[in-house]
Amino acid sequence: MEPIFIIGIILGLVILLFLSGSAAKPLKWIGITAVKFVAGALLLVCVNMFGGSLGIHVPINLVTTAISGILGIPGIAALVVIKQFII
Repeated sequence: MEPIFIIGIILGLVILLFLSGSAAKPLKWIGITAVKFVAGALLLVCVNMFGGSLGIHVPINLVTTAISGILGIPGIAALVVIKQFII
């Protein structure tokens, strides 16, 4: 088989996938997760700003952002407790 034929088949399948709407559901979940990660990062920034005078600092990276974004306020509380008492 020629490469142009294989590329044409793959391109046709991708177009069929987009036209059928099957790709909308995974994209929705990716968008929701991205919004939660951004909200978690903003909450961590607030904790670091207001907790700076109390000596509370939680590093902002992918793991802490994911924990705070998915778990919310309890996740941030857990991160602060882990940072203060364990690490």
